[in-house]
Amino acid sequence: MEMKDEKWRGSVGGLVEAPIDQVWNLVSQSSRLSEWMPMVERCTDLAGEEGIPGYVRLVSGFMFPQKDGDRSWIKEKLISMDISSHSYVYKMEASNVGLDGSTNSLKLFDYEDNTTLVNWTFEINPLEGASEDTIMDYLGFLYKSCINRIKYAICASFQK
Repeated sequence: MEMKDEKWRGSVGGLVEAPIDQVWNLVSQSSRLSEWMPMVERCTDLAGEEGIPGYVRLVSGFMFPQKDGDRSWIKEKLISMDISSHSYVYKMEASNVGLDGSTNSLKLFDYEDNTTLVNWTFEINPLEGASEDTIMDYLGFLYKSCINRIKYAICASFQK
């Protein structure tokens, strides 16, 4: 018998040819989200202090296409941030994309030769009328494209 409250889970990972501290400096700052997250236009502080659990931000852009062509938005709350292990967890509190209650975890690992392994895990509540495979594939694609853009964002910041 299937449990009704079972979450859909996925993860993606990728290597970034940059030292872990440079990668962390980029991915841990909400103000730099649009540099490495495709289709994110804006990230606005709503409550609390960035980096401290309880911090709330509003992310908007075209991450998830809307039927009316409008921007998607997600209000996220920082659940935990551990600078020493280069990891954080955000929970989506409200959105116009149906992902309320979902969590995203990002963790960096010092790989070798100034390379960083970026591991992103996500857990969402099942979406009625949606295919789990389709949603997980899309989120995997979205987060993998973020990982792929990190190196370019780091290079661009050094060219400024």
